[in-house]
Amino acid sequence: MTEQDGLFELGEGLPADRRPTDGHAAEPGAPVGRADLDAAPASGRFLVIETDGGSRGNPGPAGYGAVVRDGRTGALLAERADYLGVASNNVAEYTAVVEGLRAAAAIDPGAEVEVRADSRLVVEQMSGRWKIRHADMRDLAARARAVLPPHRVRYIWVPRAQNGAADALANAAMDTRAAVRRDHGDPPATASTGPAPATAPGVGVTGAVLPGGVGTDADDTSAADANAPRASGTPLPRAVGSPVTVVLVRHGVTALTESGHYSGGDTPGPPLSPLGREQAARAGTLVTRLGVDLWADLPVPSALVPSPMVRTRETAEALGAALGLTPAEPDDRFAECRFGQWDGLSVEQIESGWPGELLRWATEADHRPPGGESLRDVGARVARGLRALAAAHAGATVVVAAHTVVVRAAVGLVGRVAADHWSAVRIPPASVTVVRVWPQVDAAGRLVGDLTVVGCPSELVDPAVVGR
Repeated sequence: MTEQDGLFELGEGLPADRRPTDGHAAEPGAPVGRADLDAAPASGRFLVIETDGGSRGNPGPAGYGAVVRDGRTGALLAERADYLGVASNNVAEYTAVVEGLRAAAAIDPGAEVEVRADSRLVVEQMSGRWKIRHADMRDLAARARAVLPPHRVRYIWVPRAQNGAADALANAAMDTRAAVRRDHGDPPATASTGPAPATAPGVGVTGAVLPGGVGTDADDTSAADANAPRASGTPLPRAVGSPVTVVLVRHGVTALTESGHYSGGDTPGPPLSPLGREQAARAGTLVTRLGVDLWADLPVPSALVPSPMVRTRETAEALGAALGLTPAEPDDRFAECRFGQWDGLSVEQIESGWPGELLRWATEADHRPPGGESLRDVGARVARGLRALAAAHAGATVVVAAHTVVVRAAVGLVGRVAADHWSAVRIPPASVTVVRVWPQVDAAGRLVGDLTVVGCPSELVDPAVVGR
């Protein structure tokens, strides 16, 4: 290879004292190239670049994200992201590095730079410990090394949890297919040649430079798999396979909700009130941020299921309009609890006709309203519905437009809370609850899953941004 390529293999083109002598396949961490020859004088500034790239499929729709921070204070200086079309995960990871370096060079071409990536492949290859055999990767690595003098750039691996800002940008690029180029102003430069303080916001890491070793592009497959888009963050391996992420959205209010009357799954029920429609629109705005800049470790929603009630179908329409998803056929397993003779009555009316029975229903798992369902009855069908979603949508996110008792049951089942206590969980109208569920049951036949979010209110959404 030529010096113009900016890459050397097996010590080719290196001075004798820098060639590998132990038989290891290695590359120089800082070959002399155009960036070295034209380098700006060292400024003493320290910048941190956080990078991430992803591909939904490998190859598949791909995007990257990169942020640049002041290495001493953690101040955010620049953000870059873009959609790459169909590309591999590795191309997206490398492109994030190139664009992050370009943003850093625009801020201070004389800075010392630390690139933090959650891709072992990128870190090892750009550090010169693994050979780069794939032509596309060689080209991208050459571009990266041409931006800043390689001897001023070091690469360290960080856990995915510490790369959230770049990950969110990459996911946003894949979702919107749009570019992000934001510069936040350059605060006065402060000389710092050492690592950033651990207390600097957004800067402290627990990752480290990976140990050297022999590596080639034969490792690409495993590295790409390890750094593929997150199916559901990093859930504990509670069962075999990937869990489904279920986003349970309680419907907006109806006239019966506003007047304090029970409205169950016995009939199609009332439509949303004007306030309920506003709440559903806010919930739609909230769920569009899932997997982007809100709970960014979760996959972006790809399916939408309503219960058969009118109010949940209308809520699902609002959610679908925001997400760009068409609601599936209603699922009876997520219908509201059937209240039987209590349906349409207020608390006072129920107490008048059935003294003490409402409290028993709310606190005794097997107590039924006259002609209605117990909490355990509801839990049994909700469990079947969740397992069906887990079997059909492993590794994906499904939004379910549902009801108070249904959401409480899901929380109780996943959190292993006794049904007698489900009514203690508050689920506001149009709130968002997130659970993860595996398709298998445990030895006792119970649902296997974990909790992520419970009852996040859509009121947190600024009305000015609804529908944007």
